[in-house]
Amino acid sequence: MDRTIDHPLRNALVNELHARPSPRILAPCHAVYLAFKEPRDAAGRDRTRDLDHLAILTDRHGAPQPSADGGHYTARIGRHDLIWESHTEFVSYTAIAEGLPETPFDPASAEVFSQDWQALAPGRRVTAAMIRLEHLPDDLSQVDAALGEWFSRDSLAAFWVLDRSALVASDFRIDPNGWMRFAVFLRPDTGAGRTGRIIQRLCELETYRAMSMLGLERARALSAHLNSLEPELGAMVDGMDSRAAATTLDRLLAVSARLEALATQSAFRFGATRAYEALVMDRVRALREERYKDRQLLGEFMSRRYDPAMRTARSAEARLSQMLERTGRAGELLRTRVEVDRSGQNQLLLASMDRRSELQLRLQHTVEGLSVVAISYYAVGLVGYLAAPLAMGAGVDKAVVMAMATPLVVGLVWFGLRRLRAGIDHSHDS
Repeated sequence: MDRTIDHPLRNALVNELHARPSPRILAPCHAVYLAFKEPRDAAGRDRTRDLDHLAILTDRHGAPQPSADGGHYTARIGRHDLIWESHTEFVSYTAIAEGLPETPFDPASAEVFSQDWQALAPGRRVTAAMIRLEHLPDDLSQVDAALGEWFSRDSLAAFWVLDRSALVASDFRIDPNGWMRFAVFLRPDTGAGRTGRIIQRLCELETYRAMSMLGLERARALSAHLNSLEPELGAMVDGMDSRAAATTLDRLLAVSARLEALATQSAFRFGATRAYEALVMDRVRALREERYKDRQLLGEFMSRRYDPAMRTARSAEARLSQMLERTGRAGELLRTRVEVDRSGQNQLLLASMDRRSELQLRLQHTVEGLSVVAISYYAVGLVGYLAAPLAMGAGVDKAVVMAMATPLVVGLVWFGLRRLRAGIDHSHDS
């Protein structure tokens, strides 16, 4: 078949569907699970460091080296089946071994992930869980006795899963050794594939729950910032009727910039929280839980303990969005107020300029009149000097000649100045 007609990503997209298969293992067995996340910018981390950390573990057990560009790795290390997965923000390690430790949830059974190796991890642990899988006894009172010994009663959730093929229990607490405990009691006919899916879903459930809860801490920190900004924003909105609109606008823009910075810093975390929450709810539904006696269901535990945290994160995100909208509306109103104030100031300025122009025009007319008088005075004097010899010959007094010439000279000067001014105005207009 000609494969050139395929989309260049077709194989990669299909392979992604099979990238993380469920392990296949039969009870009795136990699993140790870890998830590491870098504290900052986990999505943009250097993933080669994750692979280097994995390589340290495989080298200790003589297992094959992981691929340099792989996002999934499986190998046998000692008596454990190792599964490593790289996710958007974290990496996970699952080690599954047949049989059960003599002491339930014995920390020694987790030595496959030694403390010195964990300390070398690029990130920090967000999940550390131990899962004990054993056959369901015929006498369920033995199960009740074990649950009472292993878990805290006030937060214990115990429920049937997958059509009652297994009973799962946990108090979702961290024990003194730093591990969260899950107990799974399987019916004898439960297959290896279903057992592996139970392990996988419990590990995913706990990891996605922990990752989504990171949004709660961001919500709390964000709420503290919003609590300090909201009174300031309210005071500015209340003071919008004052005359200092430009100053208020500057302060409002500063608050808006701080809110935008908070939104930028929180956008990824809140988006990830919503995605992880959806995955948690999906894993809960996938378990198809049923009630065991009078014990608390997983869904009930989530609704009491987990859902309020998610609602807090959503509330903080919504509050930030609302404050941004309020700031935007207040900014528009203030900008309008500033523009109106400036328009009024411009009108006053134009009126002042009109008055100045009128005064200048009057002054110009006054100066023109004075100019006509001054020029005419000197022109009449010149006429008097020029006409004096002729006047003496005709027997006419010089003063009479100057008096007769004065109206004519004044008229000519006035007419000349008017023509000169008209020429200047015409040149300026063109």
